[in-house]
Amino acid sequence: MSLLVTNRKKVQNAWAMYDWANSVYSLVITSTIFPVYYNSVTKGIDGSEIVSFFGFEIINTVLYSYSISFSFLIIALISPLLSGIADSSGKKLEFMKFFAYLGSVACIGLYFFDGDNLEWGILCSVTASVGYAGSIVFYNAFLPEISKESEYDLLSAKGFALGYIGSVILLVLNLAMIQMPGVFGIPEGGMAARLSFLITGIWWAGFSQIPFRVLPSNPYNKKLKRELFFHGYQEIRKVLGQIRTMPVMNKFLASFFFYSMGVQTVMYLAATFGDKELGLPGAQLIMTILIIQFVAIIGSYLFAFISKRYGNKISLVIMVLIWTLICGAAYYVYNVYEFFALAFVVGLVMGGIQSLSRSTFSKLIPESTTDHASFFSFYDVTEKIAIVLGTFSYGIIEQLTGSMRNSALSLGIFFIVGLGFLLLVSIPKKELSVKAG
Repeated sequence: MSLLVTNRKKVQNAWAMYDWANSVYSLVITSTIFPVYYNSVTKGIDGSEIVSFFGFEIINTVLYSYSISFSFLIIALISPLLSGIADSSGKKLEFMKFFAYLGSVACIGLYFFDGDNLEWGILCSVTASVGYAGSIVFYNAFLPEISKESEYDLLSAKGFALGYIGSVILLVLNLAMIQMPGVFGIPEGGMAARLSFLITGIWWAGFSQIPFRVLPSNPYNKKLKRELFFHGYQEIRKVLGQIRTMPVMNKFLASFFFYSMGVQTVMYLAATFGDKELGLPGAQLIMTILIIQFVAIIGSYLFAFISKRYGNKISLVIMVLIWTLICGAAYYVYNVYEFFALAFVVGLVMGGIQSLSRSTFSKLIPESTTDHASFFSFYDVTEKIAIVLGTFSYGIIEQLTGSMRNSALSLGIFFIVGLGFLLLVSIPKKELSVKAG
């Protein structure tokens, strides 16, 4: 049951602007500048990659992989409860604000990370990740409330496209600061990198004010009850009971789980792969991510149109097949041009698979429900657990084999399993709500 809000286009545009606000974290902190900066400041003068973290010695890149896993494990554990509370109390927007501010403040905190305080850097990195992932749970849950089913695919794609555009603008500014610090009155590139973390946090909090002021606060006029946590668990149990009776959603979530293990791991660790396996300079790594962002904008709309003509399933199957080939190709990439070419293909399917997965799941939610945050919590928890297992397996395979190439190749297995479940999913356009009931 989508909420027919007054001035729906204004609300939809404001909703999409949260992608513009938060995607700078995803690009600057998780994908480009922070991984490169982290690798640089945690590498010893003698080239050693072993770091001490609370007294434990570990490879710096393995620690980074594990920290990502840990942050998403936290949100996977708490988001079902939080979303249940948000649905039972009508406080979805308030929870979204809390996590957005938590993440943005943590990004600002990274300004003080210089390599000598490794624990502080990892703590801020994990906290920013929790803030980002937590806010997305509630952000996604607004989609079926502010739009009609026929608008889901393109609105979801619009959000991702705005996110890519906004994050690229800030990344270009940050890259200019790092490459030409003197022009900006900055003493050296390391300080410029730290300033980019500060600016990212301010950007995230600042542009979030647009959706925060426009999105409906409590569209179904739910009352805040004293038994808030009890009702949160009740909402979770109720939605879980519904999902168990929905074979289409079950199969889709299984497929989404496995291919997300691959997609999200590539997104979070691509820069680390290029740095360690190919020895690419930071500027070339960031340029690679820029290629991915620009192409991802095109990919978001391309696969939205493909799904409109041939259906969501066909569009998703095509993308998962391409992702499988990417994992195999990554094993044989040895120079910058091959890396750029692979980045182009990654960008093409990265935006498409994210936006179409979100809109497809929106179509599978029963039209009669108002518990959108609880339904989306299962979607988001599925994705977060996939990130936990994907990044952890990537790190453990590198630790055991000594090569990220083996880690990248193993991701192809996840895509193949995801494809198998996807082929079992039936997503007829007008039958979704019937099957969901």
